[in-house]
Amino acid sequence: MFDSLRPGESRQLTGRRWVWGRKVYVIGSRLADSGELLILITNARPETALSDYARRWGIENLFGALKTRGFCLESTHFKDPKRLSRLLALLSLAFTWAMKAGLWIHQRSPIRLKAHGRRSKSLFRTGLDFLRRAFSNPPLFRDSFHQALQLLSCT
Repeated sequence: MFDSLRPGESRQLTGRRWVWGRKVYVIGSRLADSGELLILITNARPETALSDYARRWGIENLFGALKTRGFCLESTHFKDPKRLSRLLALLSLAFTWAMKAGLWIHQRSPIRLKAHGRRSKSLFRTGLDFLRRAFSNPPLFRDSFHQALQLLSCT
């Protein structure tokens, strides 16, 4: 149904369709960057499904980084809401910093693509690894440390 879509194109099937015993809207999109086919199924607002999914995907990446792919938030075992709130704020800033660092590195030297077309490392992981190296031994990585700090500046 969606094989003919070109990268960047989307199509919604007309009306609701039966999928696994439920009547839902079906939307297909060929991703512009990878050419992969994305099929979304929703029971409400098919006209905003793709943009809703894009926003949610960013949040999923943040949660993944906060948990198993980076900061291991669960291992803190915090229960006090005030402390947990402060930690989440700090980790959100660290996530943003790592993403900015990863993007900066990728712009200078593109991250290698694997055979399936995806990056060998995510922007987040690339940035986090860079920040870890820069902070692990500031005298040895003085220039990197300074560059990492500049990423936080708006000037």
